[in-house]
Amino acid sequence: MRRNRNIKILATLGPASATREKIEALFRAGADVFRINMSHTKHDALRELVAMVRDVETETGRPIGILADLQGPKLRIGAFPGGPVMLETGQVFTLFLNPVEGNATQVQLPHKEILSALAPGARLLLDDGRISLIVTEAAPDRAVTTVEIGGKLSDRKGVNVPDTQLPISAMTEKDRADLSAAVEAGVDWIALSFVQTAADVAEAKKMVMGRCGVMAKIEKPQAVARLNDILDVADGIMIARGDLGVELPLEFVPGRQKEINRAARRAGKPVVVATQMLESMIDKPAPTRAEVSDVATAVFEGADAVMLSAESAAGAWPVEAVATMNKVAEKVESEPFYRSIVDAQRAEPEPTAADAITAAAHQIAENIQVAAIVTYTASGATAIRASRERPNVPILALSPVLKTARRLAIAWGLHCVVVEESRDLEMMVEQACKIAWREGYAKSGQRIIVICGVPLGTPGATNMLRVAIVGRMDG
Repeated sequence: MRRNRNIKILATLGPASATREKIEALFRAGADVFRINMSHTKHDALRELVAMVRDVETETGRPIGILADLQGPKLRIGAFPGGPVMLETGQVFTLFLNPVEGNATQVQLPHKEILSALAPGARLLLDDGRISLIVTEAAPDRAVTTVEIGGKLSDRKGVNVPDTQLPISAMTEKDRADLSAAVEAGVDWIALSFVQTAADVAEAKKMVMGRCGVMAKIEKPQAVARLNDILDVADGIMIARGDLGVELPLEFVPGRQKEINRAARRAGKPVVVATQMLESMIDKPAPTRAEVSDVATAVFEGADAVMLSAESAAGAWPVEAVATMNKVAEKVESEPFYRSIVDAQRAEPEPTAADAITAAAHQIAENIQVAAIVTYTASGATAIRASRERPNVPILALSPVLKTARRLAIAWGLHCVVVEESRDLEMMVEQACKIAWREGYAKSGQRIIVICGVPLGTPGATNMLRVAIVGRMDG
């Protein structure tokens, strides 16, 4: 089963899709990776979902990626015993560390780490940014604010602090427990929420110990400002536009999306565009034209993947949402100007042997008629560098390591195949020709480019390029 597109699709599992039959339907409709949201998933349910995905993987014979998305620290105000209150623009509103009865002039903010970090002039955003407060007085036990944008406020609404770096880890105790359970269950990626610094990612990677990839979710201004440092440590990036659009003015988000996407591509790290891509398909069988354009923009940008959240997790049309995203991606990539837009954003190769080899493969594929580029990779590094080039021919990623093939399912253009470990270079080249033919990427007599690291199986040692001719495979 091969996709007729390069960009990958992540589908979130939830009440609308948490059955073996529905997961298979989502996969056949176009889902390449399944996301499990740990904000709403207990550990027993996590293990059941992973088992169902692996069952579909076995039946279809295709490596399927699984991403566990950690909740991150949830910062919330206290309660209003008398019911919701109305905050008026210009009024004074005080947030107290200690328990107080919430009313139109005060509420508890039970997070000393926020209060200790605030300074006069800082903003506090409540209820997904619907209410904005400006700090006028800051103390360890309270913050006196002026309401900049008023509105109705009710119990336990979320708090965002866009102007202030908080002295907290991106992982809570719940996240650490969820991470351990997800790694033990065999997921391929961990998505880390509310990253502020590279140290947040390093903390997660220390716990993971190489057993899966760590994806940093960019949803805070502090992370955007430190993007290059985070890219040095993270294995992948998710542009989490939901909270990013709360903490930044909405008109800033499209520009930051392009900035993050291009930086990740330069670094050779998979980048996922997420949040509200086909939001109307939660309860309608077709998306809006604006949503289709949003998906198309991510495809034109050359992002590695686009993601569905509630659309596939809780919506009335989960399979249709995946099929729609698949159809849009296929059409965009067939447009005559798609290739010129993707090529215009191509990063120059880094001064390494691996980048020189993969850049040469891209150039050769453009100059002579080849059917495919075939990478042989144990760690995934060779295939990721080939994907970074965004070549105009298919890329087959052959790996003797199933976990590697699953992890690579998220990367642009990679058709992953688990293969027998090759004894030597000649066996590997022969294997590449056979699989390119078997998978429908090359016909007898056509040429393919084979890239790998010699000695075989040496991580990150891409140093060999070979043009091979596919022989007769049909007897």
